[in-house]
Amino acid sequence: MGRDAASFRRKPARYVQTPTVLVLCEDSKSALQYLRDAAQHMRVHAQVKISHPGKTDPKGIVSEAVKHRRSFDRVFCVIDRDTHHGFDEALQRAVAGKVETIASYPCYEFWLLLHFRYTRAGYVAGGGHSAADQVVRHVRAEAGMEDYAKGNSDGLFESLQERLPVARQRAAQGLQAAVVEEELNPSTQLHLLIDVFEQLAQPQVVDDMEESP
Repeated sequence: MGRDAASFRRKPARYVQTPTVLVLCEDSKSALQYLRDAAQHMRVHAQVKISHPGKTDPKGIVSEAVKHRRSFDRVFCVIDRDTHHGFDEALQRAVAGKVETIASYPCYEFWLLLHFRYTRAGYVAGGGHSAADQVVRHVRAEAGMEDYAKGNSDGLFESLQERLPVARQRAAQGLQAAVVEEELNPSTQLHLLIDVFEQLAQPQVVDDMEESP
């Protein structure tokens, strides 16, 4: 005999345990503070540990990440292409060690620049300045960013918060173009990490229905 709707009742909502996440930053100041503020703003700081492991190169960051892989559900390495030797090796090691990389070409500051404008013009060293220096110079040319410095980024996330949606859109657009054009300079994957923070901020409900006896 069939059962009518009254014979079914819904269980109280059950929530999936929020994954634990480790984020290791190559940058010990600017990117580190920005991401900590982003996690705090999105209310995921309790599940996300963001730190600088004392290494300043992608290979060192990835090696440290692999050591901690089993202690967290997901591990991310925030690294810059810049002029680092062994960058490609670091990416390969990350895949083998099952950690995820969030790379910027040439540097994290390109993510900041996308808060103000979109560009696919590549950055190269010149005039005694590295490609990363050139990006920083362009960031400082934007209104309100004249005093930006790698060692002082207090309040940076808050000051750029209104521009975050457009930065995420531009980063995604630029990364897609970079893949199609097979030229990653310039591009960034920082928006993918912001996506993860946003996902972690949303409780995951297990929606099931129990048949009453």
